[in-house]
Formats: sequence, structure tokens, C-alpha cells
Amino acid sequence: MNTNHNVDCIVIGYNDIPFEEYEQLILRYGPHSEAYRDLKHSFIEIGDQKLNYVGLLNHVFSAAADVREPRASDFFKAGDIPNLAAVYLASFLTRRGYSARYINLFQHQKEELADYLRQGPLCVAITTTLYVLNLPAKQIVEFIRRHNPEVKIIVGGPLIANHARNYRTHHETECEPVVNLAPRYESEEFASALADIGADIYVIEGQGEMALARIVESLKTGGSLDRIPNLAYWENGRLRSTFEAPENSSLDEEFIDWSSFGREHLGPVIQTRTARSCAFKCSFCNYPTRAGKLALASLDTIEKELDSMKQLGTVQAVVFIDDTFNVPLPRFKEICRLMIKKDYQFGWYSYFRCSNSDEEAIDLMARSGCKGVFLGIESGSPSILENMDKAATIEKYAAGIRMLKERGVLTFGSFIIGFPGETEDTIGETLDFIKNNGLDYYRVQPWYCEPGTPIFQQKEKYQIEGEGFVWSHATMDSSEAMDHVERIFLTVTESLWLPQWSFDFWTIPYLIGKGLTFDQFRDFVAEAGRLLSLGIAYVPPHKKQTLQRDYMRNLVETVRAWNLPIDSAHI
Repeated sequence: MNTNHNVDCIVIGYNDIPFEEYEQLILRYGPHSEAYRDLKHSFIEIGDQKLNYVGLLNHVFSAAADVREPRASDFFKAGDIPNLAAVYLASFLTRRGYSARYINLFQHQKEELADYLRQGPLCVAITTTLYVLNLPAKQIVEFIRRHNPEVKIIVGGPLIANHARNYRTHHETECEPVVNLAPRYESEEFASALADIGADIYVIEGQGEMALARIVESLKTGGSLDRIPNLAYWENGRLRSTFEAPENSSLDEEFIDWSSFGREHLGPVIQTRTARSCAFKCSFCNYPTRAGKLALASLDTIEKELDSMKQLGTVQAVVFIDDTFNVPLPRFKEICRLMIKKDYQFGWYSYFRCSNSDEEAIDLMARSGCKGVFLGIESGSPSILENMDKAATIEKYAAGIRMLKERGVLTFGSFIIGFPGETEDTIGETLDFIKNNGLDYYRVQPWYCEPGTPIFQQKEKYQIEGEGFVWSHATMDSSEAMDHVERIFLTVTESLWLPQWSFDFWTIPYLIGKGLTFDQFRDFVAEAGRLLSLGIAYVPPHKKQTLQRDYMRNLVETVRAWNLPIDSAHI
């Protein structure tokens, strides 16, 4: 066996599919489908181009720099922040003595990946943190096969876990015997879903890092995969699965030493986490079920990781991706006090739960460098919050937003429209909440009816039928919900809309790191929103063309006034 591999494992993070491909994929459901109507709130049509906000920003930058034929260049890239899953897995493997590299942006690092593949790595691991469809993973697999048909390809993460949950079977199948007699993952539907991706080995576990390390060791030594838990893999053309054994890696033992990645281009914004899973059990979410019991890193570990970021000397902002960063509250206050004491000189952003806070915590946040928070408010209706098991009140949200704004912390409110029990009256309450509470940015989305969530287990109570984007329940259906989403978007002027596709709240620290100010970001979003509204509201074609030309002229002049340095290579 050849064990002289230059790299044991290449870990691949984001595959941000070119928007034109994704738009055409969703268009297959129909131009009037709920999925496509939802997507329309994320892109703008300029001539024959359909540009998401990142594409629009690049297009306008080109025009502002007086390029004769403006186009969507690559100066700004969606997802251009180190993928935490990829970095974490590379760090996990390195700590165990394996050599690992990570690719952050597949679409923009294909040459680098091809070079790695020519060097003959032992395996490639693909994370699927943000994928709900096979296509992003499938594209990566096909690229790898073209450049190195022999390398073993491993895929894990939420996409695989979702397939396993949806297709698992609790009875014997016609497949050959395997190690376990526990619930099996060898149903025809599951095998078909994995075959479509085209990889060799799949990790079916909420964490999965230990499984990856054991796979790498098995491939190096010629060991058997059937002794590694939480796997599905192809053998002689048949899908095999191994026994289940939940992982429980210690956050204290597995923190990332960011200074060890100093030779890689990390950029000015870094993501990290201080906890795993979520302390709450909202009825629309199955993340706590997938992730298991809430696990917390110690204050000492958090300090070590933040210290390693400071050693890089380039970090301007940190994004904490914990589902509820301020839970438990006493620990959160200690983290803020730590950041105040150490004076790290970088700002930070996080998810934030107003119902689990007080004025002291918000004071500490502001003093420790908090620049903005993502508020999963979900509804402005008390009755819908009760149905969601949010354990929150409208009054708490309003007070929290007020205190955050008083201290200069940006607020982004996320809302769900059409949840079981929703009526026109409850949507009116949400609309009033958005209009009256001064959120800097907001977004509303139709409820996505996901199997496996607690609310889905109450199908009979709420008369839920369908799933995904297409559903109905006792008081509303998905088409009505989309009507309300469009109405809210066209009605709200007190807060600015942030689209979901490639321009979420976390784009703010990224663009600030690229040289924009908060005011410039806001100006761009405001002008882009006017353009976006032309694709949502009915506007007579001749008037639409005139307005679009005027809005684009204003946007180009706005960006030109920023005077950001752009060298010609970027455009």
C-alpha cells in the first residue's frame, strides 16, 4: 500500500453555487412556486442578468470605477470568511498527527484544489453545513473525480444527517449483513440520495470529527471501515452501514489555535463557537435534536482561542456562531468581561436572545466590542410565539432592541410568516412590531415545513399537510404566506431588508473588513432595496425601465462617492 501521501486529508468548506445556476434550479419548480417567489426577494434583474446582492455590488463597483462594460466581478465574494467547519476539522486532524489542508471557497479556489489533487492526497472531506440540496456537494465530487479518480471522497454534515433521518428504516433490508442490528440506513431511497452525490464514504453523526479521524487512519493502515461507527459506504456496489455510537468531543480539548493557520489567508473576519447545540427547543427547529445536549467551552478555552486570534495581528471582527451566545447569562457576562479586560481590539457579532438578557449584559456587550446581533424574533404575535415554544415575550424583544440601539449595536430581526396558527391578524401584529421597534435590518420568510421538527409531530392538531415550501394547515397555506411576505416587504420603510441568499447579516462584518463603513453598507442596502422592489411589486414595463435606470444611476453614484481603492485586476 502506498502511504507516501503529501497530504492525508483536504477539507473543503463552501461551494457557493453561481447564482445563475441556482436561480435556474429553483425556477424548475415554476415561476409562481413558493420556492421561486421566496428567492425573488434575493435578486435583482438588470437587463438579462439576475444578480444577487453580492453580484449587484460587484456590478456597481465596476461601473463606479468607469469600466466600459460593467460586469459582476469577483472583488466581493459570498462566504469569503474562513469556513468554521473546514478549519475545525483540519485543526482536529492536525492535533492527532495527520496532515490536513482546507479549501475555503470551492468556486474560487479550484486551481489550488486541483494542485492538491495532483499531489495525491489520501482523501478529501466535504462539509455540508449550509446545503439543503445535493448539488453543491455533487459539483465538488465531480470536480475531484476529474482531477484524481483514485482519491477517496468523504461527505458528512447536516445534508447527510437529513437524508439519513428522512430515509432510515427500522427493519431488515435485502442488503448483505453488516455490523449492527440497530436502525439501518440502507433503504433504497437513502442509497439513491447518496449515489446522486457520488462520494465513497458518508459520515452520519451530528459531530463527525472523530469518525473522520478514524477513516483517515483506516485508509492509511488498510483497516476495515466496518469497525468505525456512524458510517455509510459503498462496497462492491452496495451501500453498507455501521453501528451508531454518538460522539461527544470536548470543546475544551478541541479548540482552534488560529495562530497555527498564520500561513493561510484567513482574512480580517473569523468565525468561532463557544458552545455546541442549543438550550432551547423551539417547535420549528430540529437542531437541538441533531446536535444533542448543550455543551459549553470553559472561559479558559475561550480566552486561549481569542488570544490565538489576536496573535494573527489581522483580525478585525469575530463572529460567534453559537445558536444562543448569551446562554447561560452569567457565563455570557464573564465572556464579555474577559474581552473588556484583554482589550482584543476586534469587534464581534453574534446571535442574541433578548429574553435571556438584562441591561447589565447589554452594557457589557457594548463595552466589549459588540457591533451587531442577529435576533431570531420569529413573530410579533404573542400567540404565535407560544405555538413556537419560543419562551419569549414581545415586551422583552422590544426592550432588548431599545437597549441595544441606545448603545450603538446593530440589530437584525428574523421573522417567520405562516407558522401553524398564523392568521391575517397575527401577521398584522408582526408587521406592527417591525414598523414600531426600530430594527436596523430585518427579513421575513415563509415557514418551511420540515419533517422531524416538534411542530411536525403535531400534524393532526394543526391539520398540517405537505412539507418544505408547499404546505397548508388549519389557518393558512404556503401561497397565502408568500403573499404576506411580499406585502410586508413592500410595506415596511422603517427597517431595511436583508436578503437570505448570499447576503445575510454576517455579510456586514465581511464588507466592513473589505473597507466599507456601516453607513456605506446601509446606503447600499437602501438603494438595492428600491431596485429589488421593482421585481416584487407590479410596475408597468415602461415605468419600471425608467425607475430602474434612475435607481441604478443613484446606486453607482453612491458607490463612486465611497472612493474605495480598487485596482484594475479586481474588475
